[in-house]
Amino acid sequence: MNLGTLWQGIVESFGGFGGTAQVFSIVLATLLLDFLQSRIVLRLQRRVKATHNPYDDAVLYALRKPLRLFIWVVGILFAAQVLRAQTDAESLSFIEPARFVGLVAAVAWFLTRLVHGAEKHVASHAGTGHEPMDRATAEALSKLARTAIIITASLVSLQSLGVEITAVLTFGGIGGLAVGLAARDLLANFFGGFTVYMDRPFSVGDWISSPDRTIEGVVEHIGWRQTRIRKFDKRPIYVPNSTFSTITVENPSRMTHRRINETIGVRYDDAEKVLGIVASVENMLRAHPDIDQSQTLMVFFNQFSASSLDFFIYTFTKTTVWASYHEVKQDVLLRIEKIIREAGAEMAFPTRTVIIPEFPFSGTDGETIRADDNSNP
Repeated sequence: MNLGTLWQGIVESFGGFGGTAQVFSIVLATLLLDFLQSRIVLRLQRRVKATHNPYDDAVLYALRKPLRLFIWVVGILFAAQVLRAQTDAESLSFIEPARFVGLVAAVAWFLTRLVHGAEKHVASHAGTGHEPMDRATAEALSKLARTAIIITASLVSLQSLGVEITAVLTFGGIGGLAVGLAARDLLANFFGGFTVYMDRPFSVGDWISSPDRTIEGVVEHIGWRQTRIRKFDKRPIYVPNSTFSTITVENPSRMTHRRINETIGVRYDDAEKVLGIVASVENMLRAHPDIDQSQTLMVFFNQFSASSLDFFIYTFTKTTVWASYHEVKQDVLLRIEKIIREAGAEMAFPTRTVIIPEFPFSGTDGETIRADDNSNP
């Protein structure tokens, strides 16, 4: 027995009742069935929350509202079928295709909600030891899956309503070509967004910048047409996705270390102490707990500057956190100042020496006086 025969048999079983009583009974039964399913789903949700499998939560989350839609669509159309059997109204001939479209809509809604729940899980992997998928990739795959579900459900529904699918697809191809020619920038942004999703040069939450454009900030959202970046002064930047295929993008959020590269000068009067200071500074950096010893570490006398003898430090911190990096750098610089001071030297600052040459000049009475002559008061 197929579904149509079963449906017809149920309708004929109500033939002994009046039309109004039948419709009232069907609506009441639908209401009770909806109440029962909500209570059952609620109890199941309480039970699955105690499990470590997140997918059962996603299934129940996706099922609740589509199941309610399915129950009411079947109930209302069942009541309409009863009225049609009683009145033979031709205006109710839409019941069969409407029931099928309602079923397709409920299934499509369930699948899109299930995909959305799975997206949140794979992007977080809450409660598991697995590495979470990149949020942007999870969002892209979710959008593609939901789009495919909606398009498939729409085509199936149109076919059930008697629309020729071949003609729709042909018209869609011609229309797509016309739209593509008229909206090249939109398509460029779409494929630019697809490239960002696939190549993943950055993700939501990353700090990015571009030396080619005045773009720098934290990525807040990656859409199919544009990406929203929040600058450090909290102003948003909306960048078309096609831009990222033509510019260089730096992603400081993915740096492995932060660099300390500083030049420090001591006085020329302390020239004989420079080598000792350089050695002490290098020993200090070698023993510093926040300096990564596996990376390049150099401390060398560098140059004779105008007012100082300069040496430089070049090293990398273990942390990449901006605030923690500055704490480490502050500690390193203060230790260097202490090393210079304990060596009996001083840090240099710009100075100028004025040399007055010895030359004779005439006094008030015409007597010649030399600049180094101290005999005259």
